[in-house]
Amino acid sequence: MASNVNPTVRRRRLGQELRRLREDRGLTAEEVADRLLVSQSKISRLENGRRSISPRDVRDLCGVYEVADKKLVDSLMQMAKESRQQGWWHAFAELSPTYSVYIGLETDASSLRVYEPLVVPGLLQTPAYAAAVIAGALPEVGQEEVNSRVQVRMRRQQRLWDEKQPLRLWVVVDEAALRRRVGGEETMREQLRQLVACSKLPHVTLQVLPFSAGAHPGVNGQYTIMEFPEASDSTVIYLEGGTSDLYLEKPHDVQHYSVMYEHLRAQALSPEQTIRFITELAGD
Repeated sequence: MASNVNPTVRRRRLGQELRRLREDRGLTAEEVADRLLVSQSKISRLENGRRSISPRDVRDLCGVYEVADKKLVDSLMQMAKESRQQGWWHAFAELSPTYSVYIGLETDASSLRVYEPLVVPGLLQTPAYAAAVIAGALPEVGQEEVNSRVQVRMRRQQRLWDEKQPLRLWVVVDEAALRRRVGGEETMREQLRQLVACSKLPHVTLQVLPFSAGAHPGVNGQYTIMEFPEASDSTVIYLEGGTSDLYLEKPHDVQHYSVMYEHLRAQALSPEQTIRFITELAGD
């Protein structure tokens, strides 16, 4: 396992391997849970990479699956040990576990397709806009935590400016997000100019979905499609919730959201029209 793979992705790959071993034995998650005297939900969380996994967990599961290859068991236990290391985002204690999972996946993703109906996506926000969004969305948090969360958001954006392996980003943002005045007039003007600047990066594509599009496949809310450089890492659909997030990886779910995204792209303004639209909006 390469040392530069982040712990979230290590857990995910390990979980996929453990699921494969279970299915090869013809066992259900419930049957495995009964044998180990644990909950079925624990087995599910270990397999989908949403829970930290210990070398002992791996040893016990391999015992149930009757894995005879000692080198394979040792390799999986080493992956478990590495998966318990911490990424840069763990230095920010105020981040929820669900948000930490998302950052871990985003950090390793090679491309994102984002639909955002309400605000400018975090990867394209200016510090002032981000602070205003966070303060408005979380009115109970203090200024210190707002500042810390802004730091996290700015750190995430470094992927866009990586000269060697920049993140491929495709964003469809609703016109409502651009007309919603967040943080005041100057903050919005700066944010709109930032969008124009980012849209000129060769690996960033930005499209505005205008009000004139009417009803569209994104009316149910925000989502992100995350794709990874390793063929063994399946595409993930991320749905953000108020208190909990949802990650979908089944092929039919990925297909469904991918088709919806193609419809959104088709109904949105072209990248060139989008730049003109945002430039005029900033001027207003």
